[in-house]
Amino acid sequence: MDAPELPEKLSLELQRIAALRYGENPHQAAALYKNPLEPDRPGVANAKQVQGKELSYNNILDADAAFECVAEFSEPAVVIVKHTNPCGVAVCQGETLTLVDVYKRALACDPVSTFGGIVALNRELDEETAQELTKIFLEVVIVPSASDAALKVLAAKPNVRVLLTGSMPDAKASALTFRSIAGGFLVQSRDSINVNKEEKPKVATKREPTKEEWKDLKFAFEVVKHVKSNAIVYVKDGATVGIGAGQMSRVISAKIAAMKAADAGLTLRGSVMASDAFFPFRDTVDTAHEAGATAIVQPGGSLKDKDSIDAADEHSMAMVMTGVRHFRH
Repeated sequence: MDAPELPEKLSLELQRIAALRYGENPHQAAALYKNPLEPDRPGVANAKQVQGKELSYNNILDADAAFECVAEFSEPAVVIVKHTNPCGVAVCQGETLTLVDVYKRALACDPVSTFGGIVALNRELDEETAQELTKIFLEVVIVPSASDAALKVLAAKPNVRVLLTGSMPDAKASALTFRSIAGGFLVQSRDSINVNKEEKPKVATKREPTKEEWKDLKFAFEVVKHVKSNAIVYVKDGATVGIGAGQMSRVISAKIAAMKAADAGLTLRGSVMASDAFFPFRDTVDTAHEAGATAIVQPGGSLKDKDSIDAADEHSMAMVMTGVRHFRH
């Protein structure tokens, strides 16, 4: 389908800005090129590296995933990424929470996977949060800015790559994304839409979400947008408590998310669940209920939507449908 932003002919002149040691694996050559269509977008390609070893191909991919996810939030937020998937995300939903509190809540979701991961913040890094970051092995810290005191703390870990972007990107800005395939490229518009915080998606069940559930449902749907399909995210009080990613079966993603929550010593009682796409069967709703979730957000659109709605009603759960799918492959 033709669109104004997808011309019949597309010419790009890419400028190499870094030759990398290797690609995803040591036997692959790699380099970083600047996108002329977004020359000034804050992010990894335009960031200033103020300390640490040379960035690798995988570092760049993971740091980009983390920074693009944390840019979704207007509240102070922390995103921890491992192998391009978020393994912990939290936002400040209360005035008493500090940035270090938000980081600790993100870390609690999956402290095992955080080892060797990437941390992104959407606020200036302060000294107290920097001190917490040094307590675990991290590959990259990417932030819009950092205080001198915070940089001095991170200097004690000279191998940690610290990237300063100067500002945050506009997560809703339209742009083209590119992906290579054998013999060609796939080009699409960026997935830049999400549930507006001032609007409420369609309530499909007899019970409406509570005020607290609404906040968590919207946050969860922003997070699930950045998790590889099939994606399931459990959230409680503005923090992820279980994430299931990249499975061929949606219900398996839900079970993995619950398993990882248990491994981290977290409870899913009173949590909400987000799914990046519709439920083809009621089994994921039943799994969410068994895990302790009380509300669900999902796009809807399945021929068997009624089965999922009926299941939610049976369990006295609230379910909302956004009409927006967020597949990420």
